[in-house]
Amino acid sequence: MKMRLLMVMAALVAAALSASVSLEDLEFHAWKLKFGKSYRSPAEEEQRRLTWLSNRKRVLIHNMLADQGIKTYRLGMTFFADMDNKEYRRVAFRSCLGFFNTTKARRGSTYLTQTGVTGLPATVDWRDKGYTGSLEGQNFRKTNKLVSLSEQQLVDCSGDFGNFGCGGGLMDQAFEYIKANGGIDTEDSYPYEAEDGTCRFKPENVGATCSGYVDIPSGDENALKEAVATVGPVSVAIDAGHESFQLYQSGSATVCRRFGPAAERQRKTTTLRTYAAHLPSQLGYGTENGQDYWLVKNSWGLDWGDQGYIKMSRNKKNQCGIATASSYPLV
Repeated sequence: MKMRLLMVMAALVAAALSASVSLEDLEFHAWKLKFGKSYRSPAEEEQRRLTWLSNRKRVLIHNMLADQGIKTYRLGMTFFADMDNKEYRRVAFRSCLGFFNTTKARRGSTYLTQTGVTGLPATVDWRDKGYTGSLEGQNFRKTNKLVSLSEQQLVDCSGDFGNFGCGGGLMDQAFEYIKANGGIDTEDSYPYEAEDGTCRFKPENVGATCSGYVDIPSGDENALKEAVATVGPVSVAIDAGHESFQLYQSGSATVCRRFGPAAERQRKTTTLRTYAAHLPSQLGYGTENGQDYWLVKNSWGLDWGDQGYIKMSRNKKNQCGIATASSYPLV
């Protein structure tokens, strides 16, 4: 890490010695070094620079509004800052973000509201107990052992259960696969590669098993809140295509369209795959500066968002479809 920082500083000093280099060019150069960006030609680099400058302007204006309390979240120059939103969505759609089909019948056990539960806590953050994902969290509650599990195995191995590798899928199908397969390997033994590969599951490396899963009623944020508070981290599927998600940095964000009753009715009548489906884990909820939020763990690394997390708007008519296809495993 120190060597990388020294290289970045040396490159910036060298660039700054040139009187013709603008502040914006220095920032672009530093951003490229931070994310390891390189381009095929000077023409492509110039096009990327112009797109980056356009996004930089958007970020600066948005954050000025945030400083005045007009916006509830801040944007930043993420890995995707050299893409316009159309390209970002295209890249996201063809990568391991994938799609999910909102019309597919759900086959898990139905979550039932716990009538004995009263006075749910105002704030829940499962990170305080070391939980990171839905299956990892449930496994930790049962065994008191926190084990990071292989996402790549689900990409490579769960096709027979309705998933499509980097073409997308749902955690329900993943839970069905893990149950039938007798477990899922650890992340250390089967690391993430972000591309389709040959299934390399090894029973001796199993880190957790799954006996089934529970589906939370679609679109019901109150049921989702109760499950998060009483059960633990929940798997959710969200529309990650909005530019505010692309450039999110911190705060309670309204990052995409709403999925209220009318949208739910439309969802049930369509046969198209409708979302840029991102499948993160929901680790809690709370209220910040008067804004209700869901705490969601992303999978794009620490350089995206708030150290890899996002606070998404809660009680805003199912923002991003966060309550549309949520579930948790049984272990």
